[in-house]
Amino acid sequence: MTSVTNPADLPGPFEIAAAWRGTELFDRKDWVVELHREHLDEIDAALHHAESLGGDVEAATIDDFPLPRLSDVLHAIQDRLEHGSGACLIRGLSVDRYTESQLRRIFWGLATRIGTPVSQSAAGERIFSVRDEGWKEKQPQARGPNTRKRLSFHTDRCDVIAFLCLKQAISGGANQLVSSVALYNEMRSRWPESLRALMQSFWYMRHTVDVANPRPYCQQPIFSCHEGHFAASYLRVLIDRAAAMPSAPDLSDQQLEALDRLESLAADPAFHVTIRQEPGDLLLLNNWTTFHRRDEFADSTDAEQRRHILRIWLAVPNSRPLDPRFADNYGSTAAGAVRGGMSPASE
Repeated sequence: MTSVTNPADLPGPFEIAAAWRGTELFDRKDWVVELHREHLDEIDAALHHAESLGGDVEAATIDDFPLPRLSDVLHAIQDRLEHGSGACLIRGLSVDRYTESQLRRIFWGLATRIGTPVSQSAAGERIFSVRDEGWKEKQPQARGPNTRKRLSFHTDRCDVIAFLCLKQAISGGANQLVSSVALYNEMRSRWPESLRALMQSFWYMRHTVDVANPRPYCQQPIFSCHEGHFAASYLRVLIDRAAAMPSAPDLSDQQLEALDRLESLAADPAFHVTIRQEPGDLLLLNNWTTFHRRDEFADSTDAEQRRHILRIWLAVPNSRPLDPRFADNYGSTAAGAVRGGMSPASE
């Protein structure tokens, strides 16, 4: 039932390019970017140059991986991720031509044209392998991307997330993408009282692998508007974990209803799209305007053929200012700041 509560005191609706619904994304000119022969030749030349320098992949600078023409394409993507659809699929890279080490170097060279990689673990990893590591659910090392189970809609702790597919699963493993801006606008119209609840601060429990974080909890909103800029951040598993702890407050009935309505709306096929990355596909998402999730998958019995996707978390120089309540989880909330990620543990 549509609520009769007046939404006039809520920001928006946000009529911006990132407010797409469902398959509207596929009609956007900034959704797919195809790499052409000249781009691929330039990548090969940059890889040859970078390998001749040697050194750790994650220590390489932009100058170590020169892309004189492709840089303009990547800078345009950087702009569109912030001011356009907030999602981009780069196609055309042939992974069979390279070793995994070379693909890591290529991925790093492309991603660093979009932003600054930040740490994704207490080990300080800035290129993270998304694959089934066989961890059991209660093991402290376990995190969603290192299982084969279905993941719920969420965002990651960075401005932009980048995925490069090396190997895809035998079956399953598709991704759903949804515009959090469109979800906000719909909730503003249908359930403004639930939207108000989602704009309040929620308690998040510290992630089990975030061992260098001294705070057992943080508080932040799901939807926010700061200095006229929309931003959404969401990871329900950490909200539910906090609510289950005696040292954190329980979720109210209104909060639970709001969360369930948000989940239901994101799961509506009218709002999300499904894609399945193929080897060589590079997917980029603005975490402040999109949620994503992954289906459960079945893997090959051959360890060399199992699903393997590389992931980089990026802080981008053209990012939006954030509500100050995000400071505990992201560090600086200033526009263009290097923020997000997990602090590496001390030696």
